[in-house]
Amino acid sequence: MPGAAERPSGARCCKQESELAPLRAPAPSTRRRRRARRTVPRSVPARRSANGGVVMSTRVSAPDRENHSGAAEAALTEGTELVGEFGGSGYRVPPQLVYRFDGQVIQLPPILYQAVKALKECGADDDPRGGELMSRTAERLSEWTGREFTADHVTFLIDQKLAPLGVTTYSDGSPPAVPKANPFLALRFRTVLLSERATWAVSGAFAWLFRPLVLVLCLTAVVLAEVWVFTTRSVGAAMADVLTVPTSGLLLILLILASAAFHEIGHASACRYGKAVPGRMGCGIYLVWPAFYTDVTDSYRLGRAGRIRTDLGGVYFNGLFLIALVALHMYTGHPVLLAAVVITNLEIVYQLLPTLRFDGYYIVADLVGIPDLFKYIGPILKRAVLRRPPDERLEALKRWPQLLVTVWVLTVIPVLAVQLGIIVARLPELAGSIWRTSGAMVERAATSDSPVPDVALAGVQTLFLLLPLAGVLLILWQLLSALVRLLRKRRAAKSDRDALFAGGGAARPAVRDGS
Repeated sequence: MPGAAERPSGARCCKQESELAPLRAPAPSTRRRRRARRTVPRSVPARRSANGGVVMSTRVSAPDRENHSGAAEAALTEGTELVGEFGGSGYRVPPQLVYRFDGQVIQLPPILYQAVKALKECGADDDPRGGELMSRTAERLSEWTGREFTADHVTFLIDQKLAPLGVTTYSDGSPPAVPKANPFLALRFRTVLLSERATWAVSGAFAWLFRPLVLVLCLTAVVLAEVWVFTTRSVGAAMADVLTVPTSGLLLILLILASAAFHEIGHASACRYGKAVPGRMGCGIYLVWPAFYTDVTDSYRLGRAGRIRTDLGGVYFNGLFLIALVALHMYTGHPVLLAAVVITNLEIVYQLLPTLRFDGYYIVADLVGIPDLFKYIGPILKRAVLRRPPDERLEALKRWPQLLVTVWVLTVIPVLAVQLGIIVARLPELAGSIWRTSGAMVERAATSDSPVPDVALAGVQTLFLLLPLAGVLLILWQLLSALVRLLRKRRAAKSDRDALFAGGGAARPAVRDGS
């Protein structure tokens, strides 16, 4: 059962992420900007998700504005928080983090971050020259950077770069219109189950489990429990019992849900242990699967080790849940508990796969210090397959993170493509099998001596049989829709070029001059 910074999980946690938008801003004559290494504001995928993010661009077109005399009205948007440098970054120039009012994490290049910081400090000063906020901000920014900035430069940065990202208001005080991030393969239809205050309380009750000595003892107990189960118990017989006894099947489903929920508590507790603040917990739909999530966006303020601990907190708590299952089985002897041990192990393996937005994906992302790996698929495939020059997004990465991301893309994408191809090829066979199996379950439930549990189990099993089929069809529809949009976009671009050059030679110099 599947579990973005947010991460989906049949119990997965999430980080809110949004894609880093490219920045090419005119600058004072003494400075030049670069992306990541150049000045590129980025908004981080709702991470982890340990599941959750990264991730659509938050940049919007800022309207042309005059430099109003009332520029002193510019300020940080309410709720925006300056965090500081992104620790363990895989970028050549580490970006600076800003928490936006809506929970998104924005990555800014150092010069823009300093501009925001200067605006905040100057806006808080009790200065009689209140109408000269832009000038005072420019003075402070010049002092910090050693470069000459004017009020016009600051106004430009606010109106054209910061306000469109939702970090500040415009220079005339008007609020920005910032679109909500829409990360690739993100959790949808989220419903909050626990508020931030409730999550804080729950995570505080379990955070002590991450103390080094306790951690070692618990992991040792997990290993011993696993060895005992798989060397002394008949796991196959337990699974057969679950498949033939309806009440055991329903109990197993409840145990799976409990394990998934405890998984999320693990992410939240690890986040709190690292001195970050976990956000809300809830549920939603990941692809087509029901999924729990925990907002651990605040773990971005932690270093690499703290973020990876947050990523692994979920599977660690799956291990603790496994210990409880084994202890209960030793006391009661109920076979469904052994079946739950098997399913919990499968859930751990599933979570650690570095595909989609599961815990393994976020572990890889945090290991290399790159919040959103999916945005590098295009640039890497163009360089590796089409032999095109490296994209500026790749040039912004350090050498070893760039190498690891390349390995991830060239490994994961072919695997996913092969899996999808096999599923599509066997789609008719899969649909027929689901139809026959569903019919058999319904028939058995109708003639059962215990109709209520049998009907309930048959309904749940039928749902879980249909969900993968629906997921495959949805993915195919999304891929076809994306292909159609791409073809339309290229056709429109070609039509524009043909219309432009059909106008005669006079248009050609203008095109070259504007490029």
